[in-house]
Amino acid sequence: MKNNFEPYTFDEFFASGLQESTSPFLTEESKTWSKNLGLKSAMASVIFLAIAFIFSFSIQPLSFLFLTFVYFLAGIPALIKTFKDFRSFEINIDVLMTLAAFMAVLIGNALEGALLLVLFELSGAMEESVTFKARGALHKLNELAPTMAWVVDNDGSAYQRSVKEIPVGAKLLIKANEIVPLDGFVVEGISSVNLVHLTGESAPVTKKPQDEVPAGAKNLESAITIQVTRISADSTLNKIIQLITHAQEAKPKLQRWLDKFGKAYASTVIVLTIIFTVVLPWILSIGFWGDEGSLYRALAFMIAASPCALIIATPTAYLSSISSCAKNGILLKGGVTLDALASCKTIAFDKTGTLTTGELSISDTSHLFGDIQDTNFALSVAASLERHVIHPISAAITGYAQQKQLKQIEILDFESKAGFGLTGNIILNNQKLPVAIGLSSFIRSMLPDDLKTLLDSKMKELNLENQVIATCLIDRSVYVIRMKDTIRSKTKELISLIGKERQLTPVMLTGDHKLSAQSVAKMIGINQVFADLRPEDKLNLVASLSEKEGLAMVGDGINDAPALARATIGISLGKIGSATAVDASDVVLLNDDLFLINWLIGKSHKTLKIVKQNLFLALSVIVLATTPALLGYIPLWLAVILHEGGTVIVGINSLRLLKK
Repeated sequence: MKNNFEPYTFDEFFASGLQESTSPFLTEESKTWSKNLGLKSAMASVIFLAIAFIFSFSIQPLSFLFLTFVYFLAGIPALIKTFKDFRSFEINIDVLMTLAAFMAVLIGNALEGALLLVLFELSGAMEESVTFKARGALHKLNELAPTMAWVVDNDGSAYQRSVKEIPVGAKLLIKANEIVPLDGFVVEGISSVNLVHLTGESAPVTKKPQDEVPAGAKNLESAITIQVTRISADSTLNKIIQLITHAQEAKPKLQRWLDKFGKAYASTVIVLTIIFTVVLPWILSIGFWGDEGSLYRALAFMIAASPCALIIATPTAYLSSISSCAKNGILLKGGVTLDALASCKTIAFDKTGTLTTGELSISDTSHLFGDIQDTNFALSVAASLERHVIHPISAAITGYAQQKQLKQIEILDFESKAGFGLTGNIILNNQKLPVAIGLSSFIRSMLPDDLKTLLDSKMKELNLENQVIATCLIDRSVYVIRMKDTIRSKTKELISLIGKERQLTPVMLTGDHKLSAQSVAKMIGINQVFADLRPEDKLNLVASLSEKEGLAMVGDGINDAPALARATIGISLGKIGSATAVDASDVVLLNDDLFLINWLIGKSHKTLKIVKQNLFLALSVIVLATTPALLGYIPLWLAVILHEGGTVIVGINSLRLLKK
């Protein structure tokens, strides 16, 4: 075990995989210099090249001296890498550039060869910087993840221990402004935590004893003690890191093809360069050496034809998009997800827990019959009964009563009939009256025969079948309290935007009754509703829609998992969604914000647009520069600038996708 007080040996640090700039063997000044070392080396080479160019007009020996510095800083690393590639029989773009640069020296164009090396190194350093920035979300999460934690012993003392060695059940002390290292629940203390790195939402959330706290949350105010519920490998933060890593490593089809294409293409360019070097003197009646010779033109062709910009056109774009999504609290399981999402023509939503919160709310209260006709009084009685139990209907009624500031009524002789309802007595006008709430059949059993018939006719008249209701009895007066599932905020606006801006057809898939489903669909603007679906029905329907026109499926529960896995793209809610649904989906909304779906669809189309722009730019440079280079219209230095300039522009264009 390594703690803060045990020093690393050199071999241990070398094997740790940490960045060189964090090495404990470097001084603080050296650590500063080691950051972005490739870019700094490239900039130094630029300066030496500029000095060499200036002295080339007057003092040739000094020009050669500074050119030597350029070839040492930019050429030696490239040469070493080329030898390694040759040893493994790999011909790639790096080999092309190195060959071209050193061949330029052989034909007396050392300055142009140096320009190629400098721009190639500068382009490589910028590409690395672009990639690092595109992976920003992952780097931030890795930096965020604590490696050590304060473990609270049985006697109350605290000591530091590696996070990887802390078991479930251990108690951890989380001080103010510290990151929670492992998932757990609060056992002591009250504080607010910030979940911005996990959900994209920066609003502080208060945590008190028994509240769960995920790894990666930042403790804002005062110290709290948590009890660990998951080890390091299973923690929320670690799973998010794994998901982002997997997403960045999962390459879209086009990118995989370009990776394979690059190797074959590089070999082809080298062969063509050799052929043109030999053949051009015969075709164009030119010499072999010199600025107009076939070797010079073939080298210009080699540089112009090198596909650097083409190879980085797709990975930098997808990495930027994945990172931008992660910062917004959206996890993608690979760049291929963006391609598939952009191809979808239909988007299907589960109802309960997805379009709705799954939390009931009171829609209205109806007096059916009896002398007591005050509905507010009936709600007070209902809430007074329901406050004794925990149930979604109880939460809806008691919450509504609190919101309306209805007075509580003392319940005498309270009794709960599990699965049926609640009973008791109240004192009204010095009289003891029976009260009850529950299923209509339960209330019916408590009525005399004449009122049973009346209740049946009233219930039939109101057409309450398949609605969520609670029937309340006060003496001989009966009420019906109707409830509805709460629709998520901005859901109607989301459905409208998806239809108008994104040209997707929204549909609802649910196992709920048709009337209930149609009621919700009407309120939010969905025209196509498939209700009364069993899990296998939902799966078959999703399969059919996916094959026809591409389907994005949004769900949250275990019963949604098969459909999420079968859809073209499965989108799950990470906060309330089941672990099974999250594992089966391609996209996870960490903050359960459905409105982000519209943004995500837009991002998928923007990514494809940027990829196409990058490919067009990269191919344009190759197509427009190669033939003129062979004909002598494009000198070596201009081919270098066109090639490396295109690579840099492609990288910068991809960074536009980092915008949130």
